[in-house]
Amino acid sequence: MFLKEMSRDECQRVVAAGDLARLACCKDDQPYIVPINYALLGNCLYCFSMPGQKIDWMRSNSKVSLQMGEFASNRQWKSVVVRGRYRELAQAQGRRDERILAWSILEKRPNWWEPGGLKPVPREISGASAHVFFCVEIDEMTGREACAGEL
Repeated sequence: MFLKEMSRDECQRVVAAGDLARLACCKDDQPYIVPINYALLGNCLYCFSMPGQKIDWMRSNSKVSLQMGEFASNRQWKSVVVRGRYRELAQAQGRRDERILAWSILEKRPNWWEPGGLKPVPREISGASAHVFFCVEIDEMTGREACAGEL
């Protein structure tokens, strides 16, 4: 087995092919990591969540990282790390186009609203939608690939 650095294009292909990432955020020097579904369009990863700890933390510190990859075996895998900035997609009148875009590309994936739409405790049903659409604007993307065989 050997490891190699992936090019930006190779990283882009892995990210575009996937839909589940591990999102890392940080507040007061404490890291927090959770699974999240995403859809890539241009230089943005579009995501959905209900309000909670990750949204609160990203609102206070917009710098985030995501890890996604492909796994064939312990000796053959790809891993990509994305560094970027959280940006909430506003619900304000006149600013809804990007929220609609996020919804339209996310809904093409099966179960796109999981795990962001599920909470471990029951919630009251409300007439207002509390869901949050956001994007991560990509600043940097790096990756490594493990390959079977020798160099």
